[in-house]
Amino acid sequence: MSFTLEHTDHALIVTIEGHLVVTNRQEFKQAILDAVEQGVRVVVVDFTTSGYIDSSGLGALVSLSRRLRDVGGDLRLVGLNDDLRTLFELTRLDALFPLYATRADALAAR
Repeated sequence: MSFTLEHTDHALIVTIEGHLVVTNRQEFKQAILDAVEQGVRVVVVDFTTSGYIDSSGLGALVSLSRRLRDVGGDLRLVGLNDDLRTLFELTRLDALFPLYATRADALAAR
């Protein structure tokens, strides 16, 4: 997996390419934590080019969501394929994370 970071006026967009799994979740998590420490409060994670998340990847997302909420922020997910959306629904994590179809939808949410 690789990921790219893109700063907008009021958010950080993280685009995931490949799988979010145990071998790369810490680098992903640290990049976002660093941004939060620098004042970012809205993080949009784009899974359009990703197809798989393991339990450690889910754990990283939950941890990041808690951290962002602690500082008054929000973690938003976009571009989940049917399998990923089903995973979030089955684990009931769709109640924790706002899920959006597009980046524009996620960025427009308040």
